[in-house]
Amino acid sequence: MSSSLGLVYALKATKADLLLTKIKQKQSMTKLSIKPNTVIGEGGRSFTVEKITSDMIYVRGSQENNPLRHIPRDLIETLVTAIREGKITLQDIQRRYRSDKGLSHLFDELELNYDKYILGYDATIQKLCEYALEHPAEDSNIKPKHIALVTPKPFLLLAGISGTGKSRFVRQQASPDQSNYQLVAVRPDWHEPSDLLGYISRLSGTAEYVSTPLLGFIVRAWQELLDNGCTLDGERLTGTREQLDAVLPYWLCLDEMNLAPVEQYFADYLALIETREWYWPDADSFEYSCNPLLVADTLKELGEEAQQNLAVKLGLEAESELWQHFIEHGIAIPPNLIVAGTVNMDETTHGFSRKVIDRAMTFDFGEFFPNELDDYYAGSINQVPLTFPRYSSGRDALPETDAQASIQFLQAINAVLKSTPFELAYRALNELLLAVHSHAPDNNADLQAVWDDFLMQKVLPRIEGDADKLQQNAQDNLLTRLQQVLETRLGEIWDEDRRRTDFYRVQNDQPMQIPCRSRHKIRWMLDRLESSGFTSFWP
Repeated sequence: MSSSLGLVYALKATKADLLLTKIKQKQSMTKLSIKPNTVIGEGGRSFTVEKITSDMIYVRGSQENNPLRHIPRDLIETLVTAIREGKITLQDIQRRYRSDKGLSHLFDELELNYDKYILGYDATIQKLCEYALEHPAEDSNIKPKHIALVTPKPFLLLAGISGTGKSRFVRQQASPDQSNYQLVAVRPDWHEPSDLLGYISRLSGTAEYVSTPLLGFIVRAWQELLDNGCTLDGERLTGTREQLDAVLPYWLCLDEMNLAPVEQYFADYLALIETREWYWPDADSFEYSCNPLLVADTLKELGEEAQQNLAVKLGLEAESELWQHFIEHGIAIPPNLIVAGTVNMDETTHGFSRKVIDRAMTFDFGEFFPNELDDYYAGSINQVPLTFPRYSSGRDALPETDAQASIQFLQAINAVLKSTPFELAYRALNELLLAVHSHAPDNNADLQAVWDDFLMQKVLPRIEGDADKLQQNAQDNLLTRLQQVLETRLGEIWDEDRRRTDFYRVQNDQPMQIPCRSRHKIRWMLDRLESSGFTSFWP
């Protein structure tokens, strides 16, 4: 068997496989200090670390036309840990040496089938381990509180029939003590941002701020960042990757979000979510900034006593660093805040404009988290925990091959949507690249699975109308043309008998394999169009 074929077999491990492995082993794993662009070795046998994700180390040899090698990060971490503990030596990594000395059992004891992962990469792996041993990562007292899948955007729409567990889904994402969870029941009479964020009242004769539970929750999310070692530098938040990994996501659930017009009462958030900026000077440090939801000038309108009273209401001391930061710069969207709105589409609710859909990740709850009655008590299917985004630009740290393939995919989709109200713009491209970056697909089928979810979250929710609006020529409407394009572009997962990785669920601690989501949804929308003369994405 060739080394390339062995590598193909190695990469059949899915994202969910790797996630589960990390959950079980993270506490005992050695932290790696290897960074992108590191050159390891000398001369013709050297190689460059091009990229590091939570799952993979991507390296390329110095010789011309050398292929990109994918080496599981857990493999290196496990081997380095074993060497430090005296279970194996660097020399034991060489397959021939192990075979000659009868040492294969060493890897059995590590519960690591080395040859299953990599064939022919002994020297590369040995050098990676040697480098990691010679350059140990700095120890930290901050321990990760969670291992989770990073979401591309911090704004989720959970749509589905009543009673399927949308609100429960959000609550279960939080910690057991629910300290990082806030439920806000949306009222039908909300029409402006002050309904959520509060306002200045002068009924008493002096300016006083009428706060809300949401504002207090946002402040607690900011405090979580500082408690884990992140620092405020002017308008920016700075820190290390390890500090960020220790930060809990703060889940805000807007229950029955569309009982009131979202574009009105949630206007400030919708505008400011696009001002979030992540900057990574290197692999281990970050900077984050965002325009304020509550501007500093509003807080400065308050007298000193009113400012102190508001600080106390929000759980802060007036002299604290965080409160002084708010007075100077306002209260911005914290990076660890995730907003999840539960929505029902019926005669009592408002629809969503494309402005809202463009800024959210839409989950048709019945498609992503099916109403499996048989599993209700069995409990064999579990959700993968989610956490907040780490990037605002999809161009950052994305492999060139994945980026170009994703751009071509979106161009093919946009060719169908051209000259319709549903055409996609630059924001959609950025969202797609962010999704690819967040999921870090290991093979082409998983990359197409990311595209499949993107269609469900960003493209299909935009499409609605009657037969005339969707008709494009005498033979085809927009949905049938989209079908034809996707049959080719999603070729590895499109057919009914094919399966793809579900990034959001595991069953009996194993990754779930599911049919293509967009194929089923488009068929459903077409059937709805044929039966009623009108169709939309929303159940």
